[in-house]
Amino acid sequence: MKVNTAPVLGADKKAGGHLLEVENLHVEFRTRDGIAKVINGVSYHVDAGETLAVLGESGSGKSVTAQTIMGILDTPPGFVTGGSIRFRGKDLLTMPKDERRLVRGEGIAMVFQDALSALNPVFTVGFQISELFRKRRGMSRADGMKRAVELLDQVKIPAAKTRIKDYPHQFSGGMRQRVMIAMSLALDPEILIADEPTTALDVTVQAQIMDLLAEIRRERNMGMILITHDLGVVADVADRIAVMYAGRIVEQADVHSLYAKPCHPYTMALLDSLPRLDLKGQELNTIKGLPPNLMRIPSGCAFHPRCSMVRDICRSERPALLPIGNRASACHFAEELVGRE
Repeated sequence: MKVNTAPVLGADKKAGGHLLEVENLHVEFRTRDGIAKVINGVSYHVDAGETLAVLGESGSGKSVTAQTIMGILDTPPGFVTGGSIRFRGKDLLTMPKDERRLVRGEGIAMVFQDALSALNPVFTVGFQISELFRKRRGMSRADGMKRAVELLDQVKIPAAKTRIKDYPHQFSGGMRQRVMIAMSLALDPEILIADEPTTALDVTVQAQIMDLLAEIRRERNMGMILITHDLGVVADVADRIAVMYAGRIVEQADVHSLYAKPCHPYTMALLDSLPRLDLKGQELNTIKGLPPNLMRIPSGCAFHPRCSMVRDICRSERPALLPIGNRASACHFAEELVGRE
């Protein structure tokens, strides 16, 4: 018998709302060494048919935010201490576990960073994909396998009818990532979270995976959250970008505005560190220092110890994320940066 998901997935989208809204989210990790403030008031939204790219160095909170949205945050040590996550107007954080389980996969799905670790090595990929249809759609084994072949075809895996009998280790890195994408699409989610989907892949395969994700988003009119630390990956696929640092969003803008004129020193530093053809043979720019220890986040602006534009106010007062035209920045001097030539 098919599982009825209407109470959750059929909820009306509230007037003026978004498909997914994360609002003032706070998450901390409680460890023997102390409390790490991993997420500190993150807010963003995603609508159908658009891609939000979430950028930042390792440890900035990108993946933890995604895990919290999916409801797979390890507790302990991770605890949500504030905020809300609304999918179609319903708060996932206050939703009963059984209801939230139905949202996972059918409402919001996730492509994980390491496909080899995410796939079960002792089952064929056909079995793993078809199991979703057997458990969540009540299909027979034969019908589930038929749908698995269709999905592998959709993600452009050659000879799909034969390859459903193969195990994860028999696929290349790029093909395993395609299998992961097929699994995430199995239950027709409305939002897809792709967490570093091109990690450890060569440049050619990276481009193929990103093109595939963009094509699937257009065909299905899905919302997509693309998590990455690579600004080069998102330039052609993202609609909007949220830049994270030390558990906060420090800048949000549409992709064209952010690349043309960033208005936070951290975003500027990230863009300056990209390799450029006109600087061939010169030393690459880097961001000095390291991301802060989240148990001891600096006072004021968390980026000030590494910022080349730091002033006294940056050390004492934490800037709020405030709108500036069609964008937002958490910098005391954002208007000055926007107005620069």
